Amino acid sequence: MAYTFVLIHGSWHDNRAWKPVIDRLEQNGHRAYAPTVAGHTATDKKDISHAECVQSVVDFIKTSDLHDFVLVGHSFGGTVIQAVAEHVPDRIRRLVFWNAFVLLDGQSLEDNIPPHYRELFAQLKQPDGGVMLPYPVWRDAFIGDADDVLAREAYSTLSPTPSRSHNDKVPLKTFYSLPIPKSYLNCTEDIALPPGPEWGWHPRMSSRLGLYRLVQMPGSHEVIFTNPHLLADKLVEAGRD
Repeated sequence: MAYTFVLIHGSWHDNRAWKPVIDRLEQNGHRAYAPTVAGHTATDKKDISHAECVQSVVDFIKTSDLHDFVLVGHSFGGTVIQAVAEHVPDRIRRLVFWNAFVLLDGQSLEDNIPPHYRELFAQLKQPDGGVMLPYPVWRDAFIGDADDVLAREAYSTLSPTPSRSHNDKVPLKTFYSLPIPKSYLNCTEDIALPPGPEWGWHPRMSSRLGLYRLVQMPGSHEVIFTNPHLLADKLVEAGRD
């Protein structure tokens, strides 16, 4: 069966990262769309709220007249698709959280990261409101399964992310009552968050979804660069009926 996917990137990324994944999905008969979230291109203003990030995706969905799609969120993108689901629940076939944050009502992304990351990002915040991920953190914690050439090439596509999108408290008054099916895709070598019950992705984030499908694959937080074809195949597995 063919599916339609809407793919939401994480912090520091834009929609270009999804191209190899989209190519693979389309080769296998699916349709896929990847909007860039507000504030996430190199030329965008960085004083962008979480609500503005969400609204940019809602606007894309409505303008593109998309229905019956699988909505995928990676990392920060998980917080976006939670709020998008409250806006357009009847259009979404399934939600897929790929090593993504799953917020509780009234939480921010920053509430869910370790203190050392909070301190680092506070120190790195730029006057325009952006914050950039340092290369050493990217290299070891985010994309450890890449060689140096690929790691640097991928890093060159990143740009500062709006710090407000991490700090804003996100109201999720109806998300946990929505009947939309949910899946969690977990990369087993992802150490962008320290592994373990206190800060790790799974099961800390995934267990918040209630009833959900678990799909796993090998790789780091950035298999979008290191293994995009397997990622695409696993998104189909996570998104299927």
